[in-house]
Amino acid sequence: MGDLTLKVLKRAKAVGPGSALTPRAFDDLGNRAAVDQALSRLTKAGKIRRISRGVYDVPKDHPTLGPLSPDPDAVARAIADQSGYRLQPTPARAANALGLSSQVPAQIVYLIDGSSRKIKVGNQLIHFKHAGPRALLGAGTPEGVALQAIRAFGPHHLSAAVIQQLRQNLPSAAKTGLKKLAHHAPRWMASAIDAVTA
Repeated sequence: MGDLTLKVLKRAKAVGPGSALTPRAFDDLGNRAAVDQALSRLTKAGKIRRISRGVYDVPKDHPTLGPLSPDPDAVARAIADQSGYRLQPTPARAANALGLSSQVPAQIVYLIDGSSRKIKVGNQLIHFKHAGPRALLGAGTPEGVALQAIRAFGPHHLSAAVIQQLRQNLPSAAKTGLKKLAHHAPRWMASAIDAVTA
C-alpha cells in the first residue's frame, strides 16, 4: 500500500466510523487524481466503502447485523461540502432531530442553495431541494436547525411546551446565534426566538 493510500486510510479512520467523506477531505494530501486512485484502492481492498459517486465511509459495524447503512445526515453534509452548498434540514426533519416531534419524515430532504437533485445512497434516496435565502438562515449551524424546528410548528401551533423544551435543550452558543438571526426572521418567529432566548 503506497504512502498516500496509507495517509488517506489513516484520515478516514480518524474521522470515525459512520462519517461520510469526499475527495475534498484529502485535498492537502495530494492531487485529486492521486487521491481518487487511493480511494479506489482502499474500496477494492474493503478498507472503506463507496456509498455514492464521490462519497465514501468507514462503515459502522454491528456485532449481529454487520456493516450498518450510512448515516444520511453525514452523507448530505459531505455532499454539500464537496459541492460548496449551504445545507439546511427541512422544518419537519429539524423538529424531529431536536426531539420536538416524534414524526420521522418519510423522505430524506435537505434544503440547499444549489440545484435540486436526488442521490441514491444504498437503498435510501436523499433529496436536495433548492431553497431561497430565508429558508437557509443559519444553515449548517445548531441555531439554523432550531430556527427550522420553530418554522415546523408555524405561528398557530407553537406551544409553550415547545418553547420551554428549546430553552432547556439548546446550548447557550446556539441561543446567542439564534438571537442574531431574529431580525432576519418573520415577526412571529422573532417573538418565538425572544421567548426561547429570554
